[in-house]
Amino acid sequence: MKKLIKESGIRDINRLKKEFDDVIIVTHMDLDGVVSGIGMKYYFQNQGFNVIDAQIIQYGDKEWSLKKSDPDKKILYCLCDFAHGKPMFTVHLDHHDSQAGVEAGTSTSFRQSRSNIETISQIVSPKELFPSDDITLISTVDSANYIAQNITPEQVMSYLFKFDKNSPLKRNKMMMGLVTNKLLLAFKNKPGFLERLIMECSPSLLNILLTIKKIVQEKGYADTSQLEKNKEDYVSSMKNHKNVEIVGNIIKQYGGGSMFKPGSYDRYTPFRNNPEADFIVIAWPMGLVQASCNPFKESRALKGVNLGEIKDEVLSKWESQLKSREIPLSTIKWVSESGITPESVGFTFKDFVALYGDKFKQMDSGRKLLEILGNMMTKPFKSLSPKQQELMDKITINAWDLIQSNSGGHKCITNISGLNYLGRPTRPGKTNKAEGDDSASVKFTKMIQDQFVKVLQSQINK
Repeated sequence: MKKLIKESGIRDINRLKKEFDDVIIVTHMDLDGVVSGIGMKYYFQNQGFNVIDAQIIQYGDKEWSLKKSDPDKKILYCLCDFAHGKPMFTVHLDHHDSQAGVEAGTSTSFRQSRSNIETISQIVSPKELFPSDDITLISTVDSANYIAQNITPEQVMSYLFKFDKNSPLKRNKMMMGLVTNKLLLAFKNKPGFLERLIMECSPSLLNILLTIKKIVQEKGYADTSQLEKNKEDYVSSMKNHKNVEIVGNIIKQYGGGSMFKPGSYDRYTPFRNNPEADFIVIAWPMGLVQASCNPFKESRALKGVNLGEIKDEVLSKWESQLKSREIPLSTIKWVSESGITPESVGFTFKDFVALYGDKFKQMDSGRKLLEILGNMMTKPFKSLSPKQQELMDKITINAWDLIQSNSGGHKCITNISGLNYLGRPTRPGKTNKAEGDDSASVKFTKMIQDQFVKVLQSQINK
């Protein structure tokens, strides 16, 4: 039975204890996600639950790589700091502007705030979990509200913390928190790293920092001096990179350059190299365009420019073409499951319905087809027969609705996502060959980026 979060915690918590033996925390792979996982771990433990594991989730194909739940065990799955829900979750807590894929009846606590842990620590939990100074730092990082705390790109990007006796204790704690965030991001893709932080750490940024240093030493990961060198080399390499262009006060960038060395990439490198820029519009080859304000400038919301509204205006240019382009369910499942393992949950028909609601079309009407698809799609795409894949071709969604469901944002940051599906109009065996150096989806992604920069520059000029 699904339960609702209310402001004093989880309703009928005693009944939940009878229904579920254990809890697994699933959370996003960033600082707010990790601390949210730690916060919910302590909340459930204080209520008498046994938290047995933590898993990490990320947007894109990793979203469907979660481990399957054990059907023989009654496990409560709790999702934190993630905007896409799934049928497997009993409890879902998030703070973003909008959510997708949340199945009817799922327990939800959707409260817009600077960070998810702010809600968990100060509202969901009967007592505050993280110190208030930690909450301030985490919320500053997650909302990129650096100008309010007088934080520079160099401070956000630093791997080194040294206590400054001439600064107040609160300021030193903030600098320590920034280093904790930077080290967490440097090793977030290491197998089991973030999961271990969630399961081992107490609600404290200092404890997280000490645990990171312990793991780094145990595993022989790159030390801070090497991370600093890799970061500075990366910053230098991106100053005059061929894929970085300055258009007025807008940074236009394609891809992230060479990001292989540990600790090299940082999302704020463009603003460190171009401090006078007001915005960045970056296109990624996986079919994503992101736009954001410079969070280190006083006028981060430049003269009323609204990036969320610009996103809608940009997409409207191709609205008729996108609405006439049908993407089959077979393609969506194929693309979504590109990174799964046999233990993964995969992309099911319930996920499809939760994400796209009643927007999809079926060539052959009837409940029987949907029932067949529901059972069939519990299997990985590569395990389906050609005849089963053909059956999935009969269910489609137009590209406009698909992109709208995957995209989002607000005044100071927004994204247009799902463009990678356009380069694969049909499933394997029927795929169109890419023309030239770029696939169809990459070409369209660059077109979206060009139009975004054009409209944004026009808004700035006004």
